[in-house]
Amino acid sequence: MPNIMINGAALEAAEGATILEAARAEGIRIPTLCHFAGREAVASCRVCVVEVEGLDQPVSACATCVREGMVVTTDTPRVVAYRKMALELILADHGLDSTSYCFSCVKNGACELQDLCREYGVTGSPFEVTHKREPVRDSNPFLTYDPNLCIRCQRCVGACNEAARNHTLVAAKRGVRTTIEAPFGEDWRATTCESCGNCAQACPTGALTEKRRTAYRSWETERVRTTCPHCGVGCQLDLVVKNGRIVDAEAADGPSNNGLLCVKGRSASFDFVDAPDRLTTPLVRNAATGELEPAGWDEALDVVARRFTELRDEYGGESLAAFACSRATNEDIYLFQKMARTALQTNNVDCCARV
Repeated sequence: MPNIMINGAALEAAEGATILEAARAEGIRIPTLCHFAGREAVASCRVCVVEVEGLDQPVSACATCVREGMVVTTDTPRVVAYRKMALELILADHGLDSTSYCFSCVKNGACELQDLCREYGVTGSPFEVTHKREPVRDSNPFLTYDPNLCIRCQRCVGACNEAARNHTLVAAKRGVRTTIEAPFGEDWRATTCESCGNCAQACPTGALTEKRRTAYRSWETERVRTTCPHCGVGCQLDLVVKNGRIVDAEAADGPSNNGLLCVKGRSASFDFVDAPDRLTTPLVRNAATGELEPAGWDEALDVVARRFTELRDEYGGESLAAFACSRATNEDIYLFQKMARTALQTNNVDCCARV
C-alpha cells in the first residue's frame, strides 16, 4: 500500500493503482476524456495530465501507477496550460467549423468535451487540421455514427470489446491517423453488432449516439431509477423522462449489470408504456356476445379463480400447470409455486428462465 501525497494530502493508495484511481478513491477530481473503467489505459486525450515531483514533464494520471513517496499535484498553472492545449488539439480534429455546430448536436448539454472546454475556457482552436468530412453512418435502426465528431478516445472500443464482449468496434490506422471502425453502414447486419448501445453511452461526444436522442435535450429531462423488465438478470437502468413521458433508457451501475445493457434493456424497455393499444384494464368475455369487455380486477380474478377450481375439481390437479415468470422476485415465485401445490394441487411447475 504505497503512501503518496496528492495536492498536499497524504493518503494510502492501493498497490498497482494508477494516479487517477488513487485520486478518485479519495474524492479528488482529475478530468478525463479517454479513460474507460475496466480497460487498459489508452492515454490518448492527455486531459488527465498531472505533475509528479522529480519528473520534468506532466504525466497521464490514467496510465501512471503510484509508487511509494510519490508527490502529485493536479492543478498547477502548467497542468492547466497542458490541458487547455490538449483540448484545443482535440477541437481542431473534432470537425467543428464553428462553435454553432454544438447547438445542433444531439449531445449538446451532455457532451463531456463541451463541458471540459467550458471549464477550461476553451472556445476554439488555433490549430488547423485539413481532412475531408466523412459520411454519417446511420443504417443501424438504433445507432448513428458521425466519424467527423469522433475524438478517437477509443472508449467505445473498450465498451464494445472489454465490457460487452461483442468485439464489433475496432481502432484502426489510416496513415498516421487513428480511426474507429464502427460498422453502422449498409452492411451492419453482417457484423457481430448486437445494437446494445453500450458504445453510444460510453462516447463522450456526439460521434456515437442513440437515434432517440433527437427527441430531447438533457436539460429537459429527469431520470428515474428502475429495473429492466425483460429477463431475470435484474439490470438497473435510468428511465429518461421528458414532460411525463419516457423518452430513453440509460444503463445504471447496478450490481448485476455494472453500467451495461443489452438491446432489449436499452431500446425495448419502455415504449410499451405509452403504446396506444396497451391494455389498461382486465377484459372478461361476455358469455352472450362472445366479445371481450372491460371489467374490474375483482370480477376478473373471480372468473379466473372459479374456472381453475372447476377444472381442478372435474379433471384433477394434474390437468393444470403453473408457469412462473423469470422476472419475478424469489419471494413472489416461492408464493406462486406454493399456491400451485396447495390451491391447484399440481406439481406441474415451470418457468421461462431459459433464454
